[in-house]
Amino acid sequence: MTPAELDAQYNNRALVPDHADYFARWKADSETARQRCKTQQDIAYMAGGSTSNKQVLDVFAAQRSGSPVVVFIHGGYWRSLDKSDHSFLAPALLDMGACVVVPNYGLCPETAGQPVTIPDICLQMVQAVRWAWQHAAEFGGDPRRLVVVGHSAGGQLAAMLLNTRWQAVDARLPRHLLRAAMSISGLYDLLPLTRTPFLQESLRLTAADALRCSPAAMPAPRQGVLYSLAGALESAAFLAQNRLIEQAWGRAVVPVCEELAGRHHFSVLDALTEPADPLHVRLSELLGRV
Repeated sequence: MTPAELDAQYNNRALVPDHADYFARWKADSETARQRCKTQQDIAYMAGGSTSNKQVLDVFAAQRSGSPVVVFIHGGYWRSLDKSDHSFLAPALLDMGACVVVPNYGLCPETAGQPVTIPDICLQMVQAVRWAWQHAAEFGGDPRRLVVVGHSAGGQLAAMLLNTRWQAVDARLPRHLLRAAMSISGLYDLLPLTRTPFLQESLRLTAADALRCSPAAMPAPRQGVLYSLAGALESAAFLAQNRLIEQAWGRAVVPVCEELAGRHHFSVLDALTEPADPLHVRLSELLGRV
């Protein structure tokens, strides 16, 4: 595709003219959720980290001990949005019986004067999931029942986490720490983004880093499953990305690869809050696998 075509395919805010209405509603509903749910906010998850940077997370305690743990990773093309915009998902996930962990990450191109790249963010999310495994029991979660869910850029991060060599991170971690992930409107081949004009200045994504951070360029995980779903009203490029990971990793690892009728890039996330919606049903199914 030409640069103009890439912009047209990947600029979701331009494709959804009322996207700002979604962000405003998410923000308002998230404030309400934090007031009503039992939560601890802005916990540092990096060793030696502090609450003054983006390497913090919020935890919504489960209603009972031994619950599955959902780590939700927000989107925003690795350059925008915040965990606080996504607390609105917590009540529905709590009703599913989960403990909910919502991490932040440094945003490209920099945070507090320090360069941030997509590989940096991938490693930050490794540490966030490590924290969840170490501390979930304090909030009613069972660390053996971890599931990562990500939207858009968060979907890429969720898929990357399935291929993490956990014992290289910490020898005390189980080899197969993460056995299930869900990617919602995820990105699996990042090479097109190196040529997408509206992203170039903020991401500063090199071809080498794009390849390193493209799940579809990696071998299929040796253990674990990925559910990959996208809104049927997404751009052709996002629908192709959704199908790509099934082609790359195979049906054994990606047993669910679906398009959700009537949903675009932002309304697809609302589907998680609606018990009758197929996306909500699929997540409940995934939680039952762990």
